[in-house]
Amino acid sequence: MRELRIRVLAGVFALAGVLSWAGARLWNAIGTLPSVPLAAPVVLAVIAVVLLATAISIRARLKAQRERRPGAKGVDPLMAARAVVFGQSSALVAALVAGMYGGTGVFLLEFLDIPARRDQAIYAGFSVLAAVAVIAAAIFLERVCKLPEDEDDDTPGTAPAA
Repeated sequence: MRELRIRVLAGVFALAGVLSWAGARLWNAIGTLPSVPLAAPVVLAVIAVVLLATAISIRARLKAQRERRPGAKGVDPLMAARAVVFGQSSALVAALVAGMYGGTGVFLLEFLDIPARRDQAIYAGFSVLAAVAVIAAAIFLERVCKLPEDEDDDTPGTAPAA
């Protein structure tokens, strides 16, 4: 499994942001701009908390296993792999959503004198912050689940040194 690349996440964020900003300008010229839902930052924050709780739980179980504590529960490799896949997919979607709401929020900065648009800009800003929290939690989860032998082997297909 490949690690999350910050450059890919930043690229997704930037592309989605530019497209969202342009789409918001076009949509506003044609009619009314769709609203940023109040639930967007809440849902993203819940996902960030779930990812962080999973990472902390796995880290504690791995630490107990390394210290050979009696009764320590091991970490099922398949469960850890599923957690990492969930984290990576959440981070990619969060980068896309952050770009989308970020572009919309930048567009809405022109209309802060209108109370409804100001509220939408605030919701968009909180959505971007919550999406960044999802990305940070996903990266932390990925680091927690990284196997020690993976640290030296950066290139696929190469045999480890004997």
